[in-house]
Amino acid sequence: MRTPIIAGNWKLNKTVDEALALAKDLKGQLSDLTDVEIIIAPPFTALAPLASTLTDSPIVLAGQNCFPSEGAYTGEISPALLRDVGCRAVIIGHSERRQLFAEQDDFINQKVKAALATGLKVIFCIGETLTERNENRTFEVLEKQIRMGMSGLDSAAMTRLTVAYEPIWAIGTGQTASNEQAQEAHHFIRGLLSQLFDVSTAEATRILYGGSVKPDNIDGLMHQADIDGALVGGASLKACDFIRIARYKRC
Repeated sequence: MRTPIIAGNWKLNKTVDEALALAKDLKGQLSDLTDVEIIIAPPFTALAPLASTLTDSPIVLAGQNCFPSEGAYTGEISPALLRDVGCRAVIIGHSERRQLFAEQDDFINQKVKAALATGLKVIFCIGETLTERNENRTFEVLEKQIRMGMSGLDSAAMTRLTVAYEPIWAIGTGQTASNEQAQEAHHFIRGLLSQLFDVSTAEATRILYGGSVKPDNIDGLMHQADIDGALVGGASLKACDFIRIARYKRC
């Protein structure tokens, strides 16, 4: 059995005070969950205060991004610094990093390796654009992103990596891949992982869906065989919405 993950990516939202208020709500309402892993990724400015607030809580603190090296890289943050401030995980390869900041697969691979080497868990994001889907290139795009982004990893490293499938056309648009579309992509990803590693590794790897996840669509998504959780954007900014998503209805 794969333990589901519900992860909230707060992106560039929440002041420190707002982040603390939301984290306290989540800690109070979700700390009893023992069969779902909860992860939140606030802005960098809120990481240290939230690390203190989440002490003695099962909620995992994550960074939204990292740089693969330390040194003269103004404006960046390394995996070691994320760990130092209390993070146990990091999101890498988010579509906004790929599209807005032109991050390429080989650079994303460097970040994945650096984060894993530092002891962080990785949420590794992949996904196709609307044009790529309309051109029937979804699987081609996903395979390239996985092969290049995971290059050099072994089965041991995969125990600390979670894949997040985010169809770019569904992120922040209000559109959501149908349950069938999401399952089809997740099934393909798991099959590819079995080829790159082995069947047991593929079966143990958790694959999340990301793309306009809301309280009213989480139940259907979570009923799919290969969907092991969600990477939630806008709905993670409201305690009531994120709590409902984390407490999705089981089969």
